[in-house]
Amino acid sequence: MAKEIERKFLVVNDNWRNDVTDSIHYIQGYFTTNKSCSIRVRVSGAEASLNIKSATLGITRTEYEYPIPSQDAKEMLENLCNKPLLEKTRYHIQHHNHLWEVDVFSGDNEGLVVAEIELQSVDEPFSNPDWLGAEVSGDPRYYNVCLVEHPYKNW
Repeated sequence: MAKEIERKFLVVNDNWRNDVTDSIHYIQGYFTTNKSCSIRVRVSGAEASLNIKSATLGITRTEYEYPIPSQDAKEMLENLCNKPLLEKTRYHIQHHNHLWEVDVFSGDNEGLVVAEIELQSVDEPFSNPDWLGAEVSGDPRYYNVCLVEHPYKNW
């Protein structure tokens, strides 16, 4: 079983932009969701994946991800996924031996900027960058699947 240990934070300023190593644009859509999991298809450039993630709250969740043909993913986004689709650009930043991912949302979620860090254990120590704000790991409003049904523009 694949486990993801991830903490999510709000971003309070643009200082992170000075340390970006690369970025990638994502378009992702969600199929039907239920109380136990979400199923997502994601396209980033020429690559695509299918992702299944447990719907549990907190920093540890079960996650499975599989590459799929890009054309299949595009057709799923257009024909099978709930609308609106979620769009964001993910920026990678190295900070004190950890990789931070800063997601800048667009479309119905424009204005929302969050940072994520994946950890090896729930108690793994890490250094907070100066642009890091409040932790929102346990707040379901910030889960991507929830942003489709309840976009940031409506908060």
